[in-house]
Amino acid sequence: MAKSSGFDLALIRNLGVIAHIDAGKTTTTEHLLYYAGAKHKLGGVDEGTTETDYDPEEQQRGITIYSACIPFQWRGYTVNLIDTPGHVDFTAEVERSLRVLDGAVVVFDAQKGVEAQSETVWRQANKYAVPRMVFVNKMDVVGANYAQTLQSIYARLTPDFASHGRPAPIIIPIGSGSPKDSATPFSGIIDLIEWKAMFFDQADYGKTITVEAIPADQEAVAQKYRDQLFDILTQHDEKDLITTAVLEGQTPDPEKVRQLVREQTLALKIYPVLCGSGREHIGIQPLLDAVTYYLPAPTDRPPVTGVNPKTQKEEKRKPDPKEPFCGLVFKAAWHPNGHRFFIRVYSGILKPNARAYNPGRDSRENIAKLFHVHADPNRGLEEVETAPAGDIVAVIGLKDSVTGDTLCETQHPILLETISFAEAVVSQSIEPDSGADKDKLTGALAILQLEDPTFKVKADKDTGQTLMSGMGTLHLEVKKHRLERDFRLKVRVGKPRVSFRETLRGPRSVEIEVKRKIGEREMYAWLRVEFTNMKSLTPVTVSNFLSSDALPAVLSHAADAALKDALQTGEFGFPMMNVQAKIMAARFDPQVSTEDAFARAAVEAYREATRDNIVLLEPIMSLRVSTPDEFLGNIIGDLSSRGGMIEHTESLAGGTSEVGAKVPLEKLFDYADRVRSLSQGRAASSMEPFSYEPAPDETVRRIRGE
Repeated sequence: MAKSSGFDLALIRNLGVIAHIDAGKTTTTEHLLYYAGAKHKLGGVDEGTTETDYDPEEQQRGITIYSACIPFQWRGYTVNLIDTPGHVDFTAEVERSLRVLDGAVVVFDAQKGVEAQSETVWRQANKYAVPRMVFVNKMDVVGANYAQTLQSIYARLTPDFASHGRPAPIIIPIGSGSPKDSATPFSGIIDLIEWKAMFFDQADYGKTITVEAIPADQEAVAQKYRDQLFDILTQHDEKDLITTAVLEGQTPDPEKVRQLVREQTLALKIYPVLCGSGREHIGIQPLLDAVTYYLPAPTDRPPVTGVNPKTQKEEKRKPDPKEPFCGLVFKAAWHPNGHRFFIRVYSGILKPNARAYNPGRDSRENIAKLFHVHADPNRGLEEVETAPAGDIVAVIGLKDSVTGDTLCETQHPILLETISFAEAVVSQSIEPDSGADKDKLTGALAILQLEDPTFKVKADKDTGQTLMSGMGTLHLEVKKHRLERDFRLKVRVGKPRVSFRETLRGPRSVEIEVKRKIGEREMYAWLRVEFTNMKSLTPVTVSNFLSSDALPAVLSHAADAALKDALQTGEFGFPMMNVQAKIMAARFDPQVSTEDAFARAAVEAYREATRDNIVLLEPIMSLRVSTPDEFLGNIIGDLSSRGGMIEHTESLAGGTSEVGAKVPLEKLFDYADRVRSLSQGRAASSMEPFSYEPAPDETVRRIRGE
């Protein structure tokens, strides 16, 4: 029996949990599900029994690789929760999740504070203007420091409060660390709004909460934090919800404080900060309450903006079931019984047996049935009757649509902004053990590309090898294991190598005339094309400024297609980037101008534009190393020898320092092992793609084979 998905949009929370790897994100998610009754037993990351880490690779490595979506109920609210990866190699999962979520909880390790991937996910949330809360986790570990974590958030993530908002603690810890290493171990939390202490019973995994008066030895620090909270809130209290009460020395009504916190959270003026410990089962229920109090419902988010493909005019869609339907395909997942496509419904209602229009591909899709999905795709699907605005559902068997595509009503077309992903930086050759499996491997690689927009496959023109490219060596290793486990393929892979890119050295305007006779057949075409450099990390684009009077559509399309195809690779055979080609003018002869003639003209324009005008680009990584101070010199010296540019060194607590550097990826394939040997195993490093920069001359000569 299909289940109705009709519900009050104000009671929906589309929530993401994001963090640096090992911040305790998945453990926190497990507790959210456990306390909400969505599961009856707590799973453990180390045991591989968590709800969201259902994939064998995730269970083996103890990390999240695939974003997982689980709906659950909490105090009358429906929460669509997405647990996302923390490892930089799987940043696409975070990017596409944040694109469709309404709010996020950012988890920080109380010992380590802001880490490299923390900054990445925070920037991604800024990009999509996602309201968020902060959960300082692991308050029970050695070296946990709430105040220091707050300070690192101030310094690294929100230095400009006017434009980026500021952290606003609403929950603070009682103690820190464990009984073994601390005189005042972490034992509970203080709610600054309700002005109460809360303690969690370890015997029933924190389900039983005891609310008490704030301990006398904690009152002074709690009052300090509360005064700071009210000071932050009253700066933007236009409705005078609490300002007068605060100025008169009265205690503000907690309900009005929560209202003000909610308004300022939705306006991105503040980020409520809470704390706790997933491992010790402390502070999770208040986090769930805060999700319902402070994070937005779909109706709190601004309308989505798109372009009408017929009129090319901007249009908006409100999160209202009465609006025409539109949604975004934000994830595709392979399944032996049919690929599953996840859709965020932004407006209107999506119903079973509907025909949805994909304006980006000018195609129509049959939507047979709608489902809500558990984290584990092997646990089955829950069929629903409708998917109104604000819902996230899965459908099976779309024919043409991929991640980032818009679906809408045919009579009310709208094309939403697609999802942009980072460029792949590492490649490996791959081939089947048996020649008989060549076609099977090709099909499996196509499926993996459908699932993951940052995973690319192409044939090397020089060697004939099949190359797979991704965000890092772990990313490619996971794909190899997927091929072996899910597709029963035995494969061989080559050594990892850098995925170079190419771009123009400078802009160039080209006029090309094709005028020749082949046998008895004449051909003629003339084009003027302007090639310009775009901002960094943008794909190649081709724009056609010709009117139908200047050139018949069939000839114009031929020039477009040929130019796009030619611009896929440059002089060295690597993908081109940061280039825009504009077809500005054309001349034709109705008697002898053909599609082939204009295709040739476009290709010759490309050759002329790139002749002695190509720059080879190499990926540069942003690297962070945390090390005991005694090994700092070793680390900096090694980075310098790799061509790294040291950007900062920062003293941390406990006699440790952090080094930030920009280093060519080609010099970092052995770095994880090297940094351990330089520090007796005590330093840790993390990296993420930063940019593409011109490669040094010796690299260019090596690529040329000189």
